[in-house]
Amino acid sequence: MDCLGLFILLMLQCFQWTTAPAAEEVSWTYTGLVGQSEWSQYFPDCGGTSQSPVDVVTTQTKYDPSLIPLTPLGYSQHGNKPFTMYNNGHTAVIELPDWMGLGGLPWLFTAVQMHLHWGSGGPSHGGSEHTINGLSADAELHVVHYNSELYPNMSTAMTQSDGLAVLGVLIVTGEETNPAFNNILNYLSRIRHADQKVSIPAFDIQSLLPKDLGRYYRYNGSLTTPPCYQSVMWTLFNERIQISKAQLLKMETILYSSKANDLDRMLLQDNYRATQPINHRVAFASFSAESGKELSSGEVTAIVIGVMCGCVGLAVIIRFIVKTIRMKEPEKEKEKKQDMALNPTSEAEKKGEPSPSPHTEP
Repeated sequence: MDCLGLFILLMLQCFQWTTAPAAEEVSWTYTGLVGQSEWSQYFPDCGGTSQSPVDVVTTQTKYDPSLIPLTPLGYSQHGNKPFTMYNNGHTAVIELPDWMGLGGLPWLFTAVQMHLHWGSGGPSHGGSEHTINGLSADAELHVVHYNSELYPNMSTAMTQSDGLAVLGVLIVTGEETNPAFNNILNYLSRIRHADQKVSIPAFDIQSLLPKDLGRYYRYNGSLTTPPCYQSVMWTLFNERIQISKAQLLKMETILYSSKANDLDRMLLQDNYRATQPINHRVAFASFSAESGKELSSGEVTAIVIGVMCGCVGLAVIIRFIVKTIRMKEPEKEKEKKQDMALNPTSEAEKKGEPSPSPHTEP
């Protein structure tokens, strides 16, 4: 009986192995079939309690003075060898050479690749994965590294809780073109369809990052795409990077998630995951609320205009007061003369002179 039961169990297991699709073979999407809501059915980690991205609520972050500024290693030493960029059907991926790395973390991390996430509605319609205080940016750049001090390669590291470190850079739009991002955007037309690949000139990767690498949020999370391994030490910079509206439009409208020979072409848009519950986790800040408070350009403009209006208003008030005083001075002088004419005795007494008698003839 035990042997029969074991045989049946083995047959059922074998049947599952031969009929159930392997997780890595599942073709997932952001919407539609195998969309975000179905990811956890095929990739169990996507239903975990430490998923990314998250909404960073600044009032709930905890200041950690031990979080030092990050140190990009070799980011600017790109050499003459070109980078490889390809369309994987979900985003544009740029492979990074293994001499690039990241310091300022508990271990040495080696760069692997970077990629972008964006929306579809242009500026102010969202597109970033992480949000801060519920507000999304127009796009987001991720630079992925693996723990090369503890693990031999990316494949091994990505399954370990301390295996990966990812930089998150929020991107907003403005009037000026960002030349650094043209190193990527100018070549997107060569990888319009999924599985297409192109070599692009090497460039300074650090030019894509914020100038201030000392102010950021840190939390433990996951890959934001299947298989959603919960192995990422996230660093989300407080400072945003700006690109032009034209650059954002190019990012949102050039690539397809479909292959070149597919009959139905599908634009690659809205390739960002919705924010996940932070649950038991704490997001740490490398700066205190006072030192980390930065004013936006709009806030600065409002302050400048307010100060100017205040100065103008003060000048008007001062001018009014001065004008009023000057107008009153002649009136007072006139009143004084009238008083002297009406009361000559009192004025003479004030000066110590005898007043003329009304009965004395001249």
